[in-house]
Amino acid sequence: MLTFPKDEVTVMLNTNATSFRKDIFKILEQTIKWGEPVNISTKDGNAVIISEEDYNGLMETLYLSSIPDLKDAILKGLNTPISECIPENEVQW
Repeated sequence: MLTFPKDEVTVMLNTNATSFRKDIFKILEQTIKWGEPVNISTKDGNAVIISEEDYNGLMETLYLSSIPDLKDAILKGLNTPISECIPENEVQW
C-alpha cells in the first residue's frame, strides 16, 4: 500500500506499475489535488503523470519561451520606472 507523507514536502511520488494499478484513483487524486507528479517505473522504462493544470502550465511556458525577444521585453518592462510608464487608462488593448 502506498502512503503519502503528511508533514514533509515530496517532489515526486515514485511507484511501480503494479502499485499504481492497485491505487490508481488515490494516486490520481493526489496528483490532481496537490500537483504531485508521479513517476511510474516499468520493466520497459518510466512514465510520469502530472495534472492537467500542470501540463497546461508547461505548454504555456514552452509557447511563451518560443516567442523571440519576449523575455527581453518583459525584463525591460520590469526595469522601467513607474514614472515612465503609461497610465493604465491610456493603455490601448
